[in-house]
Amino acid sequence: MSREASRTVVEPAYRDTSDGALLDAAARHETAAFAEIVRRYQQPVYRVVWRMMGGHADSEDVAQEAFLKLWQNPKQVRDPGALKGWLMRVASNAVIDRSRKPKHGNLDTAPEIADDGARPDAPLDQGQAATLVNQAIASLPERQRLALSLVYFEGMSNIETASVMDISIEAVESLLARARRTLRDSLAAEWRDLLGGLIK
Repeated sequence: MSREASRTVVEPAYRDTSDGALLDAAARHETAAFAEIVRRYQQPVYRVVWRMMGGHADSEDVAQEAFLKLWQNPKQVRDPGALKGWLMRVASNAVIDRSRKPKHGNLDTAPEIADDGARPDAPLDQGQAATLVNQAIASLPERQRLALSLVYFEGMSNIETASVMDISIEAVESLLARARRTLRDSLAAEWRDLLGGLIK
């Protein structure tokens, strides 16, 4: 085994390394450092993309676009402390770009066949409730959907969300208020049981 290969094997893991140090290492093309960035942020980025795309099958591909852009030039993240926000912004912009492209017919847009066995007055189980909520969120305008996803599902503050979306905190609050109002109206009688603390 070469000296270089031996050093690679015995290098300590990057688990406790700061985002700034990871970005510096990734800029030197250290794949283990980049892999740690992906490990840290892949799931939250994917969840936001998935919610913005209404659970579309391409969600994983779109989320990966953000990491690919980072791999190509880690130095474009000027503030290492804002790495997560940077990834969220790039991923959400990719979603918006895709939504503006002409759409082609696919299975995701095919109409669903109603289940005749389900009674409309039957109580909702947890899976049905989650499906209803996800469908209602998917029908929100893009910016409302993004603000809601970042604040309520990813636990980001209004300040962090404003930074990701490049808007004011007041604009974030307005988007959240409109999203809550729309969800409350669209889910009608079920909203209190379905959404708990999300809707006030």
